[in-house]
Amino acid sequence: MDKKKILFIIGSVNQTSQMHQISSFLPEYDCYFTQFFDDNPVVKFMLKVGIMEQTILSGHFKRNSEEYLLKHNLKNDYRMEIFNHKYDMVVMCTDMVFVDRIKNCKTVWVQEGMTDPLNRWSKFVRKTGLHPAFTLSTSLNGSLNRADIYCAGSLGYKEKFIKQGTDGERIVVTGIPNFDNYQQYLDNDFPHKNYVFVATSDIRECAGFDNRKKFIKNSVKIANGRKMIFKLHPNEIQKRAISEIKKYGPSDALIFTSGNTNHMIANCDVLITQYSTVSYIGLGLGKEVHSYFDVNELKQLSPMQNNGTSAQRIAAVCRRYLEFNGNKKEFYKEINKCQAIYNDLAIAN
Repeated sequence: MDKKKILFIIGSVNQTSQMHQISSFLPEYDCYFTQFFDDNPVVKFMLKVGIMEQTILSGHFKRNSEEYLLKHNLKNDYRMEIFNHKYDMVVMCTDMVFVDRIKNCKTVWVQEGMTDPLNRWSKFVRKTGLHPAFTLSTSLNGSLNRADIYCAGSLGYKEKFIKQGTDGERIVVTGIPNFDNYQQYLDNDFPHKNYVFVATSDIRECAGFDNRKKFIKNSVKIANGRKMIFKLHPNEIQKRAISEIKKYGPSDALIFTSGNTNHMIANCDVLITQYSTVSYIGLGLGKEVHSYFDVNELKQLSPMQNNGTSAQRIAAVCRRYLEFNGNKKEFYKEINKCQAIYNDLAIAN
């Protein structure tokens, strides 16, 4: 008898790594992977002319993730067009892209990290029925009520997704792989300690406005003479970003374009971010954190810490749903059995 088949939809290397972890706890199923794709004609045209090279649908995001799949010997069924499989379940990191061909599959959404605030433009996009990609942000991710089951990072995020439109009965709090065991980062070999760490974001590369001069100068003010280390977002135009730091930052500031960001945060005294999920790591490790987001709100949203077991918990939800013979409405009662346990753990952490 053929194994049931699961398709994991990936994007960035972080998303790909998380999906890989989840799949590793589902060895009894036939697991495949594909980069995000969209059948919307406008999006397909934008991809064709190169407008979306800086998004997870294309460009270096796609190349890096496909290299990850190759390195780990994972089966790549790009756009579901290589193996011609009919999948029993699709596991995804965004519900902003939801193609028709997966609508007959059981679907599970997994929170990948921080989501952007719901602003006026996002509300306009949703109200007018425009493609969610036109928000130019992740503000609607997790809030479109498209997937059957939603795996959220914390009780705070569950409440946020409910407020923004997703049915609470289909949300289970599991934690987020890669953001569920901050203490592990304290054991590292990063040679620097006791500094102000600045993690920049790819706002401009995602078509947003970023007053980088103001941000750098404010960071210098916060540092107040202390040693500074800057770490660029992998999606940034490095030459421009480095030039700005050298122009507006201290002459002895260190600039990293690669390396383990988590270890850098673990060794710092102060973390300064723009829009970044790594803010949660700083808060979880007791660092002084500065962010474009409201830090008090971030504390309420912080992902559950469960000693790195989020992927296993998400896999358990997938397995239970995949083997469930009733309809999804009946399954919502079933996942409440998981939720009672996960809620206790979330409150404890």
